[in-house]
Amino acid sequence: MSDRPIILGIVGDSAAGKTTLTKGIAQVLGEENVTVICTDDYHRYDRTGRTELGITALHPDCNYLDIMQQHLSLLRTGQPILKPVYSHKTGTFEPPQYIKPNKFVILEGLLGYATPTARDYYDVKVYLAPPEELRSEWKLKRDTLKRGYTKEQVLAELQKREPDSEQFIRPQRQWADVVVSFYPPKDSSKETNDHLNVRLLLRPNIPHPDFTQIVNPSSSNHPPAIRLELGRDMGKPVDVLEVDGHATAERVRQLEQIICSDMPHLSNICSVEGNPELGRLTCTTGEMLQSYPLALTQLLITYHMLKATRSYQ
Repeated sequence: MSDRPIILGIVGDSAAGKTTLTKGIAQVLGEENVTVICTDDYHRYDRTGRTELGITALHPDCNYLDIMQQHLSLLRTGQPILKPVYSHKTGTFEPPQYIKPNKFVILEGLLGYATPTARDYYDVKVYLAPPEELRSEWKLKRDTLKRGYTKEQVLAELQKREPDSEQFIRPQRQWADVVVSFYPPKDSSKETNDHLNVRLLLRPNIPHPDFTQIVNPSSSNHPPAIRLELGRDMGKPVDVLEVDGHATAERVRQLEQIICSDMPHLSNICSVEGNPELGRLTCTTGEMLQSYPLALTQLLITYHMLKATRSYQ
């Protein structure tokens, strides 16, 4: 068990940013070291079947959660699985894939924390919770540009899914070690992905870096671009770390140093300047952008995965 895979969960509603976050973390850790699995592959029905039954992909009954749970158990002990494959392009299933876990396993999707047993298999649990208005915008852009839906179809699907989102997806937030919320600045009239702020809710389930070092009194009437406060989420105390999209490179480097201070072997990936993959994303026009809030979020989650690795050595 000393060299078993480290398992990261990234859960959130449709178009919450799970794939973007997952890709960045995998690139930082080295894609050859990471096995990425999407829980959409465990759908019980294809797109036609869901329509005929009147059930959404967000409902637990629409997914083989027992098989997903069994596969998590096997992956945690380093054993291979025969994973089902669901195609979002066709809405049908493809032949299963033989998957052998690498050093790190990232399981991302809708219902990763739906059962108590499944939750026990993760080393680090992340939940993505952007404002619903922003998530709807992202889903509309993604599904019309990449999945061939019309605007009317996407809006109708959002409305249809809302009851299941409220009942089955959002409650999983309570099990996360880190809750990630990207959101536009208050003075922003138009959402731009490269200038989104991020709010990180850090639960005491796992030890986080000592971010109290960044708490400095503001020298002006404007709040600092990086802030740490105490807060509550779902009735429980949390640390709230916020990073604004306009944070300076100097302030970002300070936060990087705090995250990496007790892990010298992170030096090769602990810099946005030194690792251009951190915080990279593609906007709807195809332009490549870099976001400091996204980069720091990816770095913090990477830190926790490597920290979990050390604890099993």
